[in-house]
Amino acid sequence: MTSYGMPYLLEDKTGKLTGSHFVDINDRLRLTLRCTTREATHTTYIIYNATAGTDPVVTLNFGSSNSLGTITFGSGPQVPMNSFLEPSPNENAKSRKFIGSDGQQYRWSWRTTQSEEWSCTNTSNQQVASYSLKVPGEPEYDHSSGCVLTIEEAYPHLAVEMLASLTIMRHIVAHNL
Repeated sequence: MTSYGMPYLLEDKTGKLTGSHFVDINDRLRLTLRCTTREATHTTYIIYNATAGTDPVVTLNFGSSNSLGTITFGSGPQVPMNSFLEPSPNENAKSRKFIGSDGQQYRWSWRTTQSEEWSCTNTSNQQVASYSLKVPGEPEYDHSSGCVLTIEEAYPHLAVEMLASLTIMRHIVAHNL
């Protein structure tokens, strides 16, 4: 893979939890979050890696009343979201940790800096990913929300996990869970 010396800047086309396309400005990566089921008993979202094919790579099933449900990677087992993305003792619900497919621990935190809505760090407290909202005063553009998911260049292998875990974190805040 070509090294650009810059992070993956995935433009969030809608900025909405209900579904969006996340496209790297250098076209190195394309992810899609799509709501496939919305019923009283559950809501299902599928994440596709459009760079690698058309098969679903993650399925997020939320329960009734927007409760946390299960996450499934590929055709693997369903895992409770609370087990995949664990709250930390002595921290609020807006900070949770997970173990990535590389065996390392990562933590999403909400509004820890002024410039980012979400930040994800590793155990060395190095930033791995972040999610930023549209900058106030920035002009409106067609087909863009102005929101950006940034994944540091050394971590493209975790891009799908970053989007899945970020989606769960945003859901937790949106529904005050």
